[in-house]
Amino acid sequence: MAFFRTISNIGEGLYKEKGSKFYGFAIPCSSEDEAKVHLNKLRKEHHLAVHVCYAFRFGSDMKTYRSSDDGEPSNSAGPPILGQIQSFDLTNVLVAVVRYYGGTNLGVGGLINAYRTAAKLAIENVEIIEDEDKQQIRVLFPYERMPQVMQIVKSDNITILEQNFDTNCFLKLSVISSNELAITQFKNLNGVELVEV
Repeated sequence: MAFFRTISNIGEGLYKEKGSKFYGFAIPCSSEDEAKVHLNKLRKEHHLAVHVCYAFRFGSDMKTYRSSDDGEPSNSAGPPILGQIQSFDLTNVLVAVVRYYGGTNLGVGGLINAYRTAAKLAIENVEIIEDEDKQQIRVLFPYERMPQVMQIVKSDNITILEQNFDTNCFLKLSVISSNELAITQFKNLNGVELVEV
């Protein structure tokens, strides 16, 4: 079982320096594609902002991470944001800082402090939780097997991501990796096919 620290809700923080405003956002997120959606939304909502700098880290092994200065001087924005994710020991998180320029250059040291502080304020405004690795599975089954399938889904810590109850029924589920009992129960049901996504 791989347990890790992550966040359960979106947190925001605001840091002001010499007229510039730095809006920090800490967002629960589990993939690069999901991060892109959140970043595009922030860019649309803050279309007058000059920079949307960010960092993310994914997976219980914390090996997938990236940061972006988004046009700010090299290593003045993304790495300080990533540093806050690391100092809070978080994963499956995106932290973005939106900057509105105030007319005064802050210098690299001032930028590092501003981006780090805005990221820290956003993270301080979230609930940090302990979570566990999950896997996605697809369960294909005939309609008459629905009562047994739904009984397994309800009895274990399983989240339904997609469902279709036409002639050929299927469920896309998120199952905690340590929940081998549920996987075994699905496999033992006659007429039920299990596919890892």
